[in-house]
Amino acid sequence: MYNTEGIQGVVGRITNLDVQYYDAFQYFVYPWIMCILFIVSGISSRLYLEKHSGKEFFKSKTRRALVPCTIGLVVFQFIQGYLNTRNSAAEEMMKTVPWPIAYIIMILSGIGVLWYLQVLWIFSMLLLLVRKIDKKDKIWNFGGKTGIIAIILMLIPVWLFAQVLNTPIICVYRFGLYGILFFLGYFVFSHDKVIDVLKKYFFLFLPVALILGVAFSIFYFGDNYADKPVNRTILFVSYSWFACMAILGGMAKFGDFENKFTKWMSNHSFGLYMFHYLGISAVGVYLAKPGLVPPVVSYILSAVAAFAGAYLLYEIISRIPVYRWMVLGIKKNK
Repeated sequence: MYNTEGIQGVVGRITNLDVQYYDAFQYFVYPWIMCILFIVSGISSRLYLEKHSGKEFFKSKTRRALVPCTIGLVVFQFIQGYLNTRNSAAEEMMKTVPWPIAYIIMILSGIGVLWYLQVLWIFSMLLLLVRKIDKKDKIWNFGGKTGIIAIILMLIPVWLFAQVLNTPIICVYRFGLYGILFFLGYFVFSHDKVIDVLKKYFFLFLPVALILGVAFSIFYFGDNYADKPVNRTILFVSYSWFACMAILGGMAKFGDFENKFTKWMSNHSFGLYMFHYLGISAVGVYLAKPGLVPPVVSYILSAVAAFAGAYLLYEIISRIPVYRWMVLGIKKNK
């Protein structure tokens, strides 16, 4: 929200620093954070379909992914859209256009983080088509034979796919990169044997990922890390790939446990995803942007609002009949 690298739709600089060196955190996280989500989404889809039919998968994905990012935009997320317009070139225009037009603009701008659900739904529907073609699961069975050399070499097709099917202007819709990662998650990394390979070579992937991450952060610091040409470079994709492999292997090796805290976090993770950006945006627009609080306080309040605001909204909306279905895709419990 407060970066100085030219990312669109955010407040931007609120400090007097000539260079915000701590922005390097974004360079260290951005290349892999969405990539790991799509890989895990592919893995999760396989695990779900092992116990459910394709019809159940279609209904579930449509309700939990498509409904919130379509109907949910109309009945709630337009609020996020309004805050987004306050951080964009449309701020002045919104004061002059008729309210129906302004509402439509807010709906479209309110997509925000929900782009992930939109893309995930499309990939899920394509997966059902692939499963109909590959009825004997030959592709998945072949994916189970993947070894360490093949995993490393997968970097090449992943980099190639990162070059294609990227939408102009709105740079988050990367159908090529995220598509191959989703399907690799489904066909390759949903195998216990492949995860065992990642666990075995975790101490190979981790240092490589750290070295590439530091190199990427230093080499491209100050450039827009979220858009071309940076997000299509071999360094960006290499760091992303090895970081994802290190995360999968490391969490399988050291994070395979559950307690009350992790279970609670898991059960509330969807609410955190859906509403976290609203709290951050509100603090940014109403407190940080007009300079009503010091920069340090803005950062702290943004973090608190992200978590507390998201969990509070989730607890409230998840209890409202019908509305919870429209906003969160939660159906009535039988």
